[in-house]
Amino acid sequence: MTQTTLQAYKSFMECHMRHDGQGNAETERPFVTISRQTGAGGVTIGKAVVEYLRQHDAKARCPWTLFDKNIVQCVIEQHHLSKEVAQFMPEKKISEVNDIIETLFNLHPPAFALVRQTSETMLRLAQVGHVVIVGRGANVVTAGLKDGLHVRLIGSLGVRVKHTAEYYQLTANEAAEKIKKDDQGRRDYLKQNFAKNVDDPYLYDLVINTDHISYEGAAKMIGDAVLGLKNKSS
Repeated sequence: MTQTTLQAYKSFMECHMRHDGQGNAETERPFVTISRQTGAGGVTIGKAVVEYLRQHDAKARCPWTLFDKNIVQCVIEQHHLSKEVAQFMPEKKISEVNDIIETLFNLHPPAFALVRQTSETMLRLAQVGHVVIVGRGANVVTAGLKDGLHVRLIGSLGVRVKHTAEYYQLTANEAAEKIKKDDQGRRDYLKQNFAKNVDDPYLYDLVINTDHISYEGAAKMIGDAVLGLKNKSS
């Protein structure tokens, strides 16, 4: 899993470096962040959004790519990869990232180093664009960047228990316990690190209830919103 993730990361960055080096840098670098309740389809919908945009975003010079919490953890563990990102970005972009990071973390002690590194990685990926980032407070971290679409996926507990039990092969009770634990962990992560409430609707551009909208329909809705924003700014 780690090797595959690293290869995808390298391929993604190399594609953007190649096009930027040829003087083909895009003026718009759209990205999507997905925050989700457990069992509301975050990663599944994220993958579907990537596939939809790969098919319909004719202006993208490099393929849309999904980064979930695994890629973020992987990149942070491989420090030399984090450093490589800087060479693909103009100095102005790097300064903007540093400014945002300092604003977010200037009051936090060194114990927040991993959260800080994770946030810096997400910021740099968002600056490159054509990414879907799932979780880790990406919507808050990248709120200061333009061209982003921030999505929240929600659903009723009963439906989410059913989805979670099927996805992880759990009993209903086990699924309910996992949902309770994971949702509380995400709520605490955002509160402790960014002083934000994950349920605040104003943190998002689009809130989708997957009780009533299929995963495929949600992916299309998100993809069309991204394409609409790109067309509006062009």
